[in-house]
Amino acid sequence: MSDVKEDRLLDASGLSCPMPVVRAAKEMKALAAGQVLKIIATDRGSLADIPAWADDTGNELLSSATEGAAFVFFVRKGAD
Repeated sequence: MSDVKEDRLLDASGLSCPMPVVRAAKEMKALAAGQVLKIIATDRGSLADIPAWADDTGNELLSSATEGAAFVFFVRKGAD
């Protein structure tokens, strides 16, 4: 994993689509532009959903990785 550090962590393990994206959107509202949200999800749909959500909302997907049964994403909040 890269040396990106999160400002906030969202553990969406066990949540099914679309809840990881719904929860990520809610968590992102608490961050300032430029801050980073780390998202941990176990729903396979998040592999497509999180990058698409980030792109659609003006946020930047910094990285994604698989760690065991979990998918880990780092998303930087874009300007409001």
